[in-house]
Amino acid sequence: MDQFARTTKDLGAVLRRARKAQNLTQEQLADRAGLWQRTVSNIETSASGAKLDTIFDLLAALDLEIRIVPRSKMTPADIEDIF
Repeated sequence: MDQFARTTKDLGAVLRRARKAQNLTQEQLADRAGLWQRTVSNIETSASGAKLDTIFDLLAALDLEIRIVPRSKMTPADIEDIF
């Protein structure tokens, strides 16, 4: 299922859900991505300040990709239904 991320906090939440869906700990994901566990934790709580390369390393380790599309014109209620 597609997930929306419009903020760094949203992106961290998407990554956390994907990690948990694959039954991975932060440490296991960090090992896969060649990162420190603390880095994964920081990104999951708020990806603010994270290097784009680091985000792509995590996406690759989770077998995910980013798709760039025009912003939808959803209402806040529509967004709540997604999550």
